[in-house]
Order: sequence, then structure tokens, then C-alpha cells
Amino acid sequence: MTGCCLRIKEAMQSLAPMEQKVAGFILDFPEEVVGMSIDELAASCSTSTASVVRLCKSVGYSGFKEFCRVLDSDLANQQSNIVYEEIHPGDSLEAIVSSVSKSDMKAIEGTLSLVDMTELGRAVDALCAAPRIDFYGVGTSGLVALDASNKFIRINKFTVAHADPHEQILSATSLRPGDAAVLFSYSGETRDTTETCEIVKATGATIITVTRYGKNQLNELADIRLFTSSAESMIRSGAMGSRIGQLTMVDILYTAVCSRLYGEVKPYLDKTRLTSQRKRSRPRK
Repeated sequence: MTGCCLRIKEAMQSLAPMEQKVAGFILDFPEEVVGMSIDELAASCSTSTASVVRLCKSVGYSGFKEFCRVLDSDLANQQSNIVYEEIHPGDSLEAIVSSVSKSDMKAIEGTLSLVDMTELGRAVDALCAAPRIDFYGVGTSGLVALDASNKFIRINKFTVAHADPHEQILSATSLRPGDAAVLFSYSGETRDTTETCEIVKATGATIITVTRYGKNQLNELADIRLFTSSAESMIRSGAMGSRIGQLTMVDILYTAVCSRLYGEVKPYLDKTRLTSQRKRSRPRK
């Protein structure tokens, strides 16, 4: 799926009903849409040109012309041969290995297509400058938050990550302006994470959210919004693809901060690497 269509797919649930009609038509017939006028597209969807324009703006474009230009470019440059294969009960191990691997690769590709370099740069600036960074998430997103904290500890960043939602709320109250909080929730609607975000907002700390593309409660509270992609099926509903997308974003942020502050963090990278090596089992004599 192209980056343009992926934005529509990820934002679908947050769109107005008339916008969803246009979005569905575009997802079904992207090649035909690039050759249509705005009036033709509106007529094909039994809606108004205003609804088409609203959809284009909802997914980040200035209007229908820019949307079609990006869609046409995406279709022309689409080079991925990875085709997602649904998993069915009783599938062979070979089919499962292929499907899971391709889905994870698509999650990474989709996440990369949603990266806004301006927002990403702002996030890196905030993380580099922050005296303290908190990472929040629950469930699988909580595991991603713990992974992020583990990475940033390696470069001498003071980080906090709690798995328990009650501890997250207590931690959030002690943040200060200049600190940063990164909140992970693929849906952006997880109640515990949203409640924590509201507390962070009151402290004046910089809020960075990592969610699916489109409007949701969490990124409405955010100062900086980053997006990830996922392809979850019923049998893969254990947040597999969404976890891969979130981990990819963590790796991007961590590597970008290391690159920006390399002279400052290199001694800590060397020290933590050597310390970790000492924990490895020694070969028996």
C-alpha cells in the first residue's frame, strides 16, 4: 500500500461519514482516482466536492491537487513486492513464517512512509535537551516504553518507565517544563495512557505521542505527533505489527539522539557496552 493510501487507511476511523465514503473509493480504485477531477470523484462517491477537500486536509494535504500529485507519485514509485498474506487456522508452518515476516516488514515500511521529518526533528530536539525523559504505555505499548527507557539509559539520559498505570500517574506529576514524555498507544485511545497524558500536560513537560495516523484523544494533547503503521488480522491481534512499528520509531529516535550528541554520549556508550559484556557467561575451561 502506498504512503498516501496508508494515511487514509490509518485515519479511516477518525474520518467523518462522508469523508469515509470518499476514502473507501480511493482505497479501492487508487489508479482511477489520479485521473479524475474533483467533481468526478465526488459524483462517483455520491458526495460533495467539499467532502473530498475535507478528506484531503484530514490526511495532511492542502487540497485535492496536492493529494492527487502525491498519490500519482506513490503509484509510479511503488517498488515493494511484499504482499501481505492473511493467516488462516490450520496453515502450514511455512505459510505462517511467510505471513508473519511479511506483515512485520510491511509495518516497518508503513511506519517509514508516515514519518514527518519536521515533527521527527522536533522530537529529537526535545529529547536531546530534556533533563529527564519519561516513557509511558500499557500492555504491549508498555513493553515498548520499557525498551525505550533501556536504550536511553545507555547514553546517560535520566529516564523513567513504569509498567503499572498507577505508578505512571505518580511519576507524571513530578515532571517539569523542559522534561519530555513519550507516550505509546497505537489506537491513541487507551484510557490509562490518556489519563497519564493529561497529567503530563499540566506539568508543562513536552509531550511526544506515538500513535496510528489520524485524529485520536492522545495526539490531540500532544506537542509533537509521531505515527506508526500496522497490519493486524484477527489471528494476529496480539499487537504484533503495531509493536514492530513502535519499536522502529524507538530505534529511530534513539539513533538520531546518539548521532546528534555523539561526542557527549560516546563515553557512556563505551562504558555501558563494556559493563554489559561483563555480565555474559564466561566459557568453561
